[in-house]
Amino acid sequence: MDIRLILVQVFVILFAITIHEAAHAWTASKLGDPTAAALGRASLNPLVHIDPIGTILFPLLLIVLSRGQGPVFGWAKPVPYNPYNLRRPRQGGLWISFAGPISNLLTAGAAILLFQFLKLFGARVPDSSLLIKPLGGLSVILFATALINTALAIFNLIPIPPLDGSGILAGLLSEKAAAKYERIRPYGFFILIALMYTNVLTLIFTPIHKLIVVLFT
Repeated sequence: MDIRLILVQVFVILFAITIHEAAHAWTASKLGDPTAAALGRASLNPLVHIDPIGTILFPLLLIVLSRGQGPVFGWAKPVPYNPYNLRRPRQGGLWISFAGPISNLLTAGAAILLFQFLKLFGARVPDSSLLIKPLGGLSVILFATALINTALAIFNLIPIPPLDGSGILAGLLSEKAAAKYERIRPYGFFILIALMYTNVLTLIFTPIHKLIVVLFT
């Protein structure tokens, strides 16, 4: 595996997770709760968001296991917010949860559009052999940015606690149904592990990878 490609992916996953978490904090602040912003979590400095396992170890494991060819995702330290500070607590919680995946999808879209523009100047389908050339290296970074940000967004939209999808679903349910749904929270991590080992996540991410490849051809 090309060590340069690993470094590109590590850089991009740090960038993607930072954008994701800062979007949560910024949205919470705009909706009335300054908790995360006061803790510096609205910052684009990745150091304030890093979780040793979710931001570093887990993504590196995915990179190694997929030999740098598969989608990479992870997580950062949770962004805290106080729902009692929100003007509309349940709807506010929904939008705070949704902000992270939206930020990643917008970032992926920007990377795809920029690559399409660079094709006018000779940019080609990215592979690691292009890293030695400025335009080729940028193409590789843009491909990784589109793939990782899309994978991170889709992963977080899975409605299993503690992922953002659970906050979105809880905001859509009635208060009674949301309270029952919250009972699965202690088991969320184990459910995600089960999905990984039963290849359910692979079934989700394989079409995403193929779609991004098509968009970069």
